[in-house]
Amino acid sequence: MSQTLGDIGFAQRVKALACTAPLHDLDSRKTQVKSADFSVYQMSELALNAIDVVTLAMDFDAGAAPEQVVVDLAGHVSRQAPDRDAAEHALVARWVLENLINVGSADRGFRAVYGTTGGDGTYSRYAFDFKLLEEVAGADGAIFLRATNEAVNVLVGALDVDIESAQIAADLRLETLIRRGRLSDAQAAAQAARYRTIQYGEKLRQRLEATERDVRTVDWLNEMPEFIAEALEHIEARYKAENAILVNITEIRDTADTATRKLQAAKLVEVVRDCLRRHEQLQAALQGAGRRFRAQQDRQTFAAATAAATLDLHAQLLEPVLRLPVSQADEVLAAYFVRSAGTVVPPAVRLVDLFTALVTPPAERELLGGEVEDPDLTDEDAVPAFPEECYDMLEELLDLDVDAPRRLSGLIEEARLRHEQLAELLVVRVIALAAQEIQPAIRHRAPSVLIAVDDGTPLDDPDYGGADLIVARALIEFAAPPTELGAVA
Repeated sequence: MSQTLGDIGFAQRVKALACTAPLHDLDSRKTQVKSADFSVYQMSELALNAIDVVTLAMDFDAGAAPEQVVVDLAGHVSRQAPDRDAAEHALVARWVLENLINVGSADRGFRAVYGTTGGDGTYSRYAFDFKLLEEVAGADGAIFLRATNEAVNVLVGALDVDIESAQIAADLRLETLIRRGRLSDAQAAAQAARYRTIQYGEKLRQRLEATERDVRTVDWLNEMPEFIAEALEHIEARYKAENAILVNITEIRDTADTATRKLQAAKLVEVVRDCLRRHEQLQAALQGAGRRFRAQQDRQTFAAATAAATLDLHAQLLEPVLRLPVSQADEVLAAYFVRSAGTVVPPAVRLVDLFTALVTPPAERELLGGEVEDPDLTDEDAVPAFPEECYDMLEELLDLDVDAPRRLSGLIEEARLRHEQLAELLVVRVIALAAQEIQPAIRHRAPSVLIAVDDGTPLDDPDYGGADLIVARALIEFAAPPTELGAVA
């Protein structure tokens, strides 16, 4: 299906909204934490702070140390709730950071499904996969964090914007604001310009990493030389603009008549100097890009093929085994097949699969994302496992008084008298009661809870075995506020 400008523009807006969804989701899930009251914290603001901390700590070849990010983010947390202790501040910071990384998911990424209407009136769904913070292994084996392009776009409020055009516009806006003396607005513009500089470096770093995996995935004949030339022109223009801006800010800082204005100008000087420092790093990386490409080309082209050891099954296994007695041959064959085929395939990733996944270059994503196929659903209604009246009878049967517990065996007998399928439904329900936790009832301030307890008495029944559980309704007495019970979700 052809993609119109309207489709692409709408998709960019939807994807921009999708990138902010994990931040809003933190505020909706903070009440699910059991061990502490997180409701006082503005989690979406803390998530923005976390992305900001990681982004500013990133260099061209390094990232942010996770523990240091937790420490820095805990400082932002403490400002929202200064009356809480430092341990809770660190707990909140770590919870926010792990959710931005999406710890616990298969690929530690997020997915948004959206749709567009084509020119022929058809509606098509697409899947947009993205990450905000990702864990990357350093040269020394340590793990550090890097903010993705989507995360930086969350900070500047844009998506898939041309970096060069955005940087020029940001510089012009910054220069205009400084000339008019609006230093508070100029500081926000300077920070946005710095984020664009970081994105430019990330674009180059990703292409160099792809080259190290496979030089064939990057066009070094036309695309990369043009990219390097444009990037060097970009750096030259930014040096001139930012040095001129730095001179104006320094003059305002030195001649400011109020402490507030002097402090704003000093912060602007620090931001612009950081931009210049990042430009120096980018320039050094650009100048060494050609050398890195040639080194990777030589390594990948002339690397010796790995010689895999092979086994001659006929000469090295079959013939020697045929000469052995049956008892000895059985041991040899058992040892061979256990190591070659395995009696049970372990549920683990094979090394060959892991290696293939690591060296396979990432596929270019479609601008609109992968199309989502509509599932083929049938109109047939599922047949319920038990009749509707059985559930009403079950509620009556388990409507026990606090001081009148009953044995499972007695409940089963009474259930058989009421309905032929009620006994089976009763057993399923009582087993669930035996495995349930009372924490949800405590959190919801329920006055009592239905439980099943095993006291060691065996169940004497022709159809069911196990323990003859005691089914009872227990009162709940609250000795402490519910926010102090349980563990962190």
